[in-house]
Amino acid sequence: MITLTGKKVSEGVAIGRLSFYRRDTKEIKKFDVKDVEKEIMRFQKGREKALLELKDLYTDSIKDVGEANAAIFEMQQMILEDQDYIDAITGVILEQKLNAEYAVQSASERFIETCVQEGKNYVQGHDTDIRDVSSRLVRILSRSWKDKLLTDEPIVLASNEIYPSEAVQLDKTKVLGFVTRYGAINSHTAVLARTMGIPSVIGLGEALKKDYDGKTIIIDGFEGKIYIEPDYTTLTRMKQKKESNVSQVKNLERLKGKDNVTQSGQRIDICANIGKREDIENVLRSDAGGIGLFRSEFLYMENRHKLPTEEQQFQTYKLAAEAMGAKPVVIRTADLGGDKQAECLDFGEENNPAMGYRGIRISLDKDEMFKTQLRAILRASVFGNVSIMFPMITSLDEVQTAKVMLEAAKRELKDEKTAFDENIQVGVMIETPAAVMISGELAREVDFFSIGTNDLSQYTMAADRQNGRISRYYDPHHPALLKMIRIVTNNVHLEGKRISICGDLAADLTLTEFFIQIGIDELSVTPPQVLGLRKKIRDIQ
Repeated sequence: MITLTGKKVSEGVAIGRLSFYRRDTKEIKKFDVKDVEKEIMRFQKGREKALLELKDLYTDSIKDVGEANAAIFEMQQMILEDQDYIDAITGVILEQKLNAEYAVQSASERFIETCVQEGKNYVQGHDTDIRDVSSRLVRILSRSWKDKLLTDEPIVLASNEIYPSEAVQLDKTKVLGFVTRYGAINSHTAVLARTMGIPSVIGLGEALKKDYDGKTIIIDGFEGKIYIEPDYTTLTRMKQKKESNVSQVKNLERLKGKDNVTQSGQRIDICANIGKREDIENVLRSDAGGIGLFRSEFLYMENRHKLPTEEQQFQTYKLAAEAMGAKPVVIRTADLGGDKQAECLDFGEENNPAMGYRGIRISLDKDEMFKTQLRAILRASVFGNVSIMFPMITSLDEVQTAKVMLEAAKRELKDEKTAFDENIQVGVMIETPAAVMISGELAREVDFFSIGTNDLSQYTMAADRQNGRISRYYDPHHPALLKMIRIVTNNVHLEGKRISICGDLAADLTLTEFFIQIGIDELSVTPPQVLGLRKKIRDIQ
């Protein structure tokens, strides 16, 4: 038996035959072309077909993974429509008189390097998506398609890397799980795997050998381990673990309607994170205590070339407020920038977009856009228990300026005799070390805090969470981060205000007891994680 350890992505157990996925049956050959204009036309037709496929993929995948996750395929359409990307490919055909398939493959890698050098922010950190798009183009141009996925026998898939468009199309009746040599735990593929509930382990490195093709494999998505040709004891143990997991999921349904209270009587609220109106139904099914984080930026990202209007936003926020009734709905103002780009806004090019023009900085700079969103939230506030939260805060001035703009929006609505909750609560995201250090002062300015542990982790560790090469430095259990959470909690409670955690750590069951001990008031997680977290809380002594 051979045991390999990687990064756990999606929990669960899969047992089956290992099958290495080779994307193309045809080798991409380089050859000269005589009619370059005809070859460019062939490339453009292939590009148009790829665009149509991605549009269909976006529509089809919404029902399985939700609009927030399916949005990556809109991002891939943007890559295909990027003039620099198109010029890089046609340039190879024109200047070197080479075939389109080879031009796509060679130009794509240079395009990735150019994006990094020139700070092309909307594609930085999306190397996998560029390669995914290019792979699709090559398959269309060479008239080859999936081969190893066409199987009648259920398999465990193995590859160097699984692209997002491949992950979303995996047939769960045929693909029991997947393992890869490379990849980051916060990549789009990883998010899709978790959303779809496919057991997976990534980052196994060169230890995942092609010699293992056809052998029996076990994926332990709970531990981040795989077993090649397992012995009888291991096979028996993992089968029991798999059966136990299935039974546990069924048992969790019995916790609906129960309180989130420890056995000693300590209570903590559990809410859910959403990105689109379609997610609201999932919150209701999960029995969450409300919406702890409404990621409103997805309204901008899905609206393509136009900014969402006040009425569009109002209708979505109103729907959430009415669906939740008396339960809280915390709407974070648009946290755009970085890896969340919107076609309707031009952010310009940046060398380091993760630390650049994003979050509240964009809202304060684009005051008309910001006022439109604030008006929509205020109008929706009379239909439920709605709050406003500002992202990416680093200073008191940002909060004070945002509040001034909020008051201006209130005055406009008053003059128009439009109803809104005049006492609407205002909160801030704590996701920068600067916000941690001034959390006492910030607590006197607002009504509540929410800690975004994903960004706070990457800024504290100086480790881009999208970069698989430095994932070992991205440590969400780092003592510095846990001390920061404790400091912020103490400071906000000294002012008699509430605090929640809405990042990935909120669902980390190894930290649940710690969060309760230090006095966190609320944990906000994805809807499927609500009942598992509730069980953990109720089991704590």
